[in-house]
Amino acid sequence: MLVESKESQLGSAWSIFGIIQGFSRPPIFFSNWSAEKDDGRNEKTPSLRTTKSVDGERREGEAVNGVDNVSEEEFDPSEPPPFKIANIRDAIPKHCWVKDPWRSLSYVLRDFVVVFGLLAMAFYFDNWVVWPLYWAAQGTMFWALFVLGHDCGHGSFSDSPTLNSVVGHILHSSILVPYHGWRISHRTHHQNHGHVENDESWVPLPEKTYKSLDFATKFFRFKVPFPMFAYPFYLWVRSPGKKGSHYNPYSDLFHPSERKYVITSTVCWTLMVALLVYLCNIIGTVQMLKLYGVPYVIFVMWLDFVTYLHHHGHEKKLPWYRGKEWSYLRGGLTTVDRDYGMFNNIHHDIGTHVIHHLFPQIPHYHLIEATEAAKPVLGKYYREPKKSGLIPFHLLSNLVRSIEHDHYVSDTGEIVFYQNDSQKYGSSQSKKEE
Repeated sequence: MLVESKESQLGSAWSIFGIIQGFSRPPIFFSNWSAEKDDGRNEKTPSLRTTKSVDGERREGEAVNGVDNVSEEEFDPSEPPPFKIANIRDAIPKHCWVKDPWRSLSYVLRDFVVVFGLLAMAFYFDNWVVWPLYWAAQGTMFWALFVLGHDCGHGSFSDSPTLNSVVGHILHSSILVPYHGWRISHRTHHQNHGHVENDESWVPLPEKTYKSLDFATKFFRFKVPFPMFAYPFYLWVRSPGKKGSHYNPYSDLFHPSERKYVITSTVCWTLMVALLVYLCNIIGTVQMLKLYGVPYVIFVMWLDFVTYLHHHGHEKKLPWYRGKEWSYLRGGLTTVDRDYGMFNNIHHDIGTHVIHHLFPQIPHYHLIEATEAAKPVLGKYYREPKKSGLIPFHLLSNLVRSIEHDHYVSDTGEIVFYQNDSQKYGSSQSKKEE
């Protein structure tokens, strides 16, 4: 982000939870994630060469922009890949691109049956032995509904823009997400992933901006679990110092031609809020908090947990780009696949994230097959996820390590890596090894 964190009153309020960084270009078209516009079809991959930063050539034994020099024998993920996005596309079976609306709708039916089944169970038992189990399960199902709505936004749900929009509004409004508002900003994220300034979500802070943050902002941004509650704040006021809201049709996020879509989504969101208020009057506020409020918080934690780990926290540092070094392909290759154990099927294999980022129009039920087909082309640019047990406890260490130690990137350089501030709270603690 290239502006100060206290530029406006909204920016100041959000700076308390200064979490998701990015700089958004206003979208210039409305689409359902057409393959021609979003999969880097015209990607031009630079030839292999030694990467430089503004600081000059990497020299043996020195760290450049937050990463130690790698030897010629080691793999450098910041090197331009020796393949083009068309090579990856050609390796994926043709049927993986086919969208079956009936199959997609079957997942919606499945998830809603589980959601209402859990509601019935909670009403029937209504005791403090069952409530924690209900909260965990229902919050996870809210997250599953979000993933299906996310597929509608990409156009991977079906080839029908109307069906995508109707189902997307039902799914996202039910969990208080403005469908079109978020769809458009998420499109910006996919189109600019890996770019320090132009990406939209979970983007690193440039060093100058980082050093301007006050104690509270640093604490809430870099101290687990606070970043796991970021999403509602991001929807309302975006990132620190940035203008706009996902609910406001006149926000910088949106092109004037998209305002009517944003108004529609905000109206649907408002109707859902009104329904929740009405239900509070019918069954009581405390009961609604137990039935809906706590699962909503669990859903938000799932969303922030998963989306963060798909772009951060790998065992080895991954690059961010600026200027001519950035490309759609190179940015997409810095995403990370994750194994979520028993939750893989529940949340529709969203952990197969690399291929999803490169080709967001592939339906979720074909992502695993598409990934396996693409691996021979991707080679070392694909990072095999660590196998999970039934519950992905192993990912907690990745999350904590990254949030508490990946603080900023250099203000200069077209290829940069996260750096650590060992005294981020003004303490004298020694710098921990990355």
